[in-house]
Amino acid sequence: MATTIADDVVFTGEAVQVTWSDGRTCSFPYRYLRLQCACASCIEEMTGRKLLNVTSVPEDIIAVDYIRVGKYALQFLWSDGHETGIYPFTMLLKLAEHDAAVVCA
Repeated sequence: MATTIADDVVFTGEAVQVTWSDGRTCSFPYRYLRLQCACASCIEEMTGRKLLNVTSVPEDIIAVDYIRVGKYALQFLWSDGHETGIYPFTMLLKLAEHDAAVVCA
């Protein structure tokens, strides 16, 4: 799993859809994925305490763009203007394996 990378990223009507190098495709609902952000504005760096006020994230939030961060992560630009979070592939794969909100095929 450590060598699995995102081959393709597509924004659907309801989710960020990632196709992995192993052939799996996983759909991460927009708001769910935005709430997983681990940047310093959303998570206190030293303690890991959540800083993000969940109610401040709109129900209809979407990802409007993304960039690849090296060969290890994705960074999204969200419709609420947030853009500092980096989503490592290892984190996304862990979410896909352990959270029913993420659907993989």
